Amino acid sequence: MDINFEYYKIFYYVAKYENITKAAAALGSNQPNVTRILKLLESQLNCRLFIRGARGVSLTEKGEQLYSRVEIAYKQLLTAQEEIGGQSSLYGGTVEIGVTETSLHLFLLDALHNFRLEFPEIKIKIHNHTTPETIRYLLSGKSDFAVITTPFALPETVICSKIMDYDEILAGGTAYRHLGGSILELKNIKDYSLIALGRESATYYLYKNFFIEHGVDFEPDMEVATLALLLPLIENNFGIGFIPEALALPLMESRKLVQIQMDCRIPKRSIQIISDRGRAKSTAADALYQYLLRYKKRL
Repeated sequence: MDINFEYYKIFYYVAKYENITKAAAALGSNQPNVTRILKLLESQLNCRLFIRGARGVSLTEKGEQLYSRVEIAYKQLLTAQEEIGGQSSLYGGTVEIGVTETSLHLFLLDALHNFRLEFPEIKIKIHNHTTPETIRYLLSGKSDFAVITTPFALPETVICSKIMDYDEILAGGTAYRHLGGSILELKNIKDYSLIALGRESATYYLYKNFFIEHGVDFEPDMEVATLALLLPLIENNFGIGFIPEALALPLMESRKLVQIQMDCRIPKRSIQIISDRGRAKSTAADALYQYLLRYKKRL
């Protein structure tokens, strides 16, 4: 099938802006021409790509499928064009990274602050997802590299480097202060309301397996999507939960949280930086990637 690559560029802009008029303006074209090319592309692909509405356009299922590929290809072409043209350097370009919430708070925020001071011209786009979602984002080519938390499973095509280890603790709010002076057996955790990250997270399955190994059912009373939701729920006495020790310390020092000692060792976790072995990084992306690898040595 011989399709003009310019058609895909126009398709990309219309899908991005969800509006034919805005896409035409961004392309330096006009609405009738863009509409004509979209019809040609749909005809040649023998499928409908857009649904027209009063406020703009939206992608069909086939359109979404095509856009997921075209978006990656278009960004790669722009990166190559910048590098060949000498526009991409340590002092310019855009980096897209995937990151889990825990790795962002325990490592990346501090590292990025220092990187931005050194390389202010590099633009950074952060995509925040769970570990499984972040890995899928990387493998689909939508991020240059990712910083994630264990546990996870990776294909052989992915390069992985440990940044740091960290510990998690069981904690509760002021209503659970009476538990702070004793040791709680894991089998008795069912007597208290347990709050955990949801089933879409790697953390959920880490603790599910941890409980199973000790012959205990893992049945959270509340499941939340993010750590940002988990912490205030625990702090406000909705229940107890496992959270990174470094994030719990300020709240324990202000007596808003209390650590609950366990009769077994909570699994140690780590933050890792991963990248796709088969995909070259732009100069800007490689600069940040190498910076983070060096920065871990300071920790």
